[in-house]
Amino acid sequence: MSQEIRAYELVALKEIAEMLNRTNDMDQMLNDVLVKLLQVTGFTTGWIFVIDNRSDSLCVATHNLPEGLNANNQAVMCGSECWCVESYKQNKLHQAVNIIECSRITYANTHEFGDTEGVSHHATVPLKAGLDQFGLLNVAHAGKDQLTEEELALLQAVAYQIGTAIKRIRLYQVQEQHALHYAKLGDVIQKINAIQDINQLPLQAVRQIGDTFHWQHVSLFMYEQQQLSLRAHYSDNQVKKEWLSLAIDQGGPVSTAFSENRLVKLSDCHEVPCSSLSTIGIPPYSSAVAIPLRIRSRPIGVLFISSQLGKQFDDYLEDFMYSLGDHFTLSVENLRVYEQRRELARMEERNRMARDLHDSVIQKVFSLSFLAKGAETVLAGKEPIVERSLQEIRQLSQEALKEMRTLIWQLRPAGLEHGLITALKQYGKSMDLTVYEQVEGVRELPRAIEEAFWRIGQEALNNVKKHADTNAVYVHLVKLEQVASMEIMDKGRGFSPEKRRGRLSMGMLSMRERAETLGGELSIKSGKGQPTVIKATIPVATEMEMWDEE
Repeated sequence: MSQEIRAYELVALKEIAEMLNRTNDMDQMLNDVLVKLLQVTGFTTGWIFVIDNRSDSLCVATHNLPEGLNANNQAVMCGSECWCVESYKQNKLHQAVNIIECSRITYANTHEFGDTEGVSHHATVPLKAGLDQFGLLNVAHAGKDQLTEEELALLQAVAYQIGTAIKRIRLYQVQEQHALHYAKLGDVIQKINAIQDINQLPLQAVRQIGDTFHWQHVSLFMYEQQQLSLRAHYSDNQVKKEWLSLAIDQGGPVSTAFSENRLVKLSDCHEVPCSSLSTIGIPPYSSAVAIPLRIRSRPIGVLFISSQLGKQFDDYLEDFMYSLGDHFTLSVENLRVYEQRRELARMEERNRMARDLHDSVIQKVFSLSFLAKGAETVLAGKEPIVERSLQEIRQLSQEALKEMRTLIWQLRPAGLEHGLITALKQYGKSMDLTVYEQVEGVRELPRAIEEAFWRIGQEALNNVKKHADTNAVYVHLVKLEQVASMEIMDKGRGFSPEKRRGRLSMGMLSMRERAETLGGELSIKSGKGQPTVIKATIPVATEMEMWDEE
């Protein structure tokens, strides 16, 4: 008799094992194995509880439930906790046990939900694989209130098989989800790499990241002037360009990610979110991740992703988050190099055109004017009509000469042919400003850097004229092998950065963007009644190395 039972158990386990390995769909697997279990064991009904933070419902699979347990969309099965669930949560269930009486069945009978069809007791078995626990397997037989030791042992073996299958499917689902994440990352990077305007990159990048991963909020911070500057913010499918500054130690998880150069993940935070982040428009969050943006292992900013819902980023690997940040940073650097090359090519072409116009057209127009003047002198008083025609030719040639010189100056900023400092002094003189200069270094600056300094200097001098209430400006130009910097200072009325709340004017934004297009940075220091200092620093090596690569 025992051999027959043993053979029956082996057949049952074999059939159930085959069933468990047919699919990677969790719901299908649990329902199919429950049907097979009842079929090979003779139990009349069964149900499976999954009890962990990864399942939204308690009762995930049922088969042949009696009317009383199936009523009201199985409300009894999904309702308040019972003895077996309580014991499981208190870690008191370690093996298959008989349940003397089921509180759910008793509740259904008391409230007359329907016939329980003779089912009053059930056995329960914990589902586990190794140290991992997943829930409970419950089976019952009409009119039966006690199972034999052999039946409990069989249920124990089946439950272990189901637990192993749950673990296998979850591992498969995790790997599948990670593969999906990386596939989406590839799409995002491809779209970001297609952006051609570096000034639009922050806006477009946070939009692509937010839209692709369906994240609620995405914010881009860059480090500058000893502060973290919010450049772009994506919130609920809307994106806006910002330029708000945050003290380096006041950004909560953003500051931690930058200062410690590591990923910061908040799963389900109940504490009050960082108040400094809320002052610059970052909404309250329950879960968030701050990703350091790095160039050669040095942090240059932070990508901050947040949600008002908890545990939104638990399923994302740290390696994936780091990859997102590193790929984004690489895209920024690639676009910056592209912008530098395009700017250099544009400058070369403009200067070539200016030289050609100067060496050919201007010389010919000047010769025409000179010849007209000579002929006019020779024919003075002899041929009035011809003389007037020559005067008109000379006048038109002089006007053409003037317009051609203006065109050349537009191709290459006026005055730069005599040097940056001379151009700034002449520009300041045109606005009744006295420019005091100091120059360190003798190397020649690349044209793109020289023009960037020129445009920045123009805007700075305009600001002095409009706002500083002073006529003296001090320019300090430093030209080293690896870096060039230009500092413009006035000792006027100054302004209070705090009153601006981190916002910069369009002129200041323009200056900063010119410096950053060439891989540099711009700092602005001032105070009420204090000197205002604008300093642009641009690496020279970046541009020279770029040509070396070609």
